[in-house]
Amino acid sequence: MNEISINDTTLRDGEQAAGVAFTVEEKVALASLMDAIGVQELEVGIPAMGSEEARAISAIVNLDLRTSLIGWNRAVRSDIEASIACGLKRVHISIPVSEIQIAAKFQGNYQAVLQRLRDAVEFAVDRGLYVAVGGEDSSRASEAFLLDVALSVQEWGASRFRFCDTVGILDPLKTSQKVANLVGVLSIPVEMHTHNDFGLATANALSGLQAGATSVNTTVNGLGERAGNAALEEVVMALKQMYGVNLGIDTRRLRELSGCVARASGFSVPPWKAIVGENAFAHEAGIHAHGILKNPNTYEPFAPEEVGWERRLVVGKHSGRHLVSTVLQQNGITLTTEEIATVLEAVRNLSVQFKRSLTVEELLNLVPQRRIAHGVS
Repeated sequence: MNEISINDTTLRDGEQAAGVAFTVEEKVALASLMDAIGVQELEVGIPAMGSEEARAISAIVNLDLRTSLIGWNRAVRSDIEASIACGLKRVHISIPVSEIQIAAKFQGNYQAVLQRLRDAVEFAVDRGLYVAVGGEDSSRASEAFLLDVALSVQEWGASRFRFCDTVGILDPLKTSQKVANLVGVLSIPVEMHTHNDFGLATANALSGLQAGATSVNTTVNGLGERAGNAALEEVVMALKQMYGVNLGIDTRRLRELSGCVARASGFSVPPWKAIVGENAFAHEAGIHAHGILKNPNTYEPFAPEEVGWERRLVVGKHSGRHLVSTVLQQNGITLTTEEIATVLEAVRNLSVQFKRSLTVEELLNLVPQRRIAHGVS
């Protein structure tokens, strides 16, 4: 793969998730944290919204972060002027490129789309801004028109083109083919923007990068419109572990970042969430726990410490004797084989009753009282 950079859009597309509204202080804190861990670029919001949004963006600009900051705009001069007023040096300009979007927003007038876009791009370029252009609904656009738009903005002075799978309808093979076509004719970089409507956002983002894209939009925890976007933690760790691409991001703080976004958004992270979920490195099943105790590589793709987590062994319905015995020994208790079997049966029954795994305290309460009182080591 070529040199790749993350352009995280948690503060823009992530916040567009239904029911999410960050305060100025939260946006500033999240931008600071993402900068601290090494995210290369942040899409910080929509300046044209004005009011609190503009105040938050200006506050982030005034932090003088190392990361590049970019604002999202429609192809409208007043939007770009709002970005300039916030102090931004980079602007992203979005334009619809699919038939269904152009019919809804431009009454099917393709020439009007190109003229509006040209006016906006040239206006921004003339003011010395770094200009990125996003083809809204690129995945459903005709290949000929998509290429026409991309080549045109390149000629007008844009510095990057964003390929958007706006409603998440691609699979990795189709993504690769479409992005490779773009990369093959453009001299400016291509950026990936994928949605998760069919659960393929991360896979499609990676496919686009393999096809030659060099920038990728992500959101922390996959937060975003409808089913969300490609998750920052998934893309970063997949690149690092599967493709040997180290982006210079401090992955040990990914869980910390995930927690901050969860609190700010008001939406908790599902336990089974890849990379940062509570169960990502938790082991209950007997055969898994036995393997982990011998060699963590048997059932973990990488060490939990790499993302700020720690391994957990939990007892529940699917646990075996070895795991129960190990957890008890870690708490200073050794039982006979017969006693372990009795405790294991009780663990399974109670776990079904509670419909969850047991806490260590609940496990200890199942141990014969004489063993707890005197301990056997």
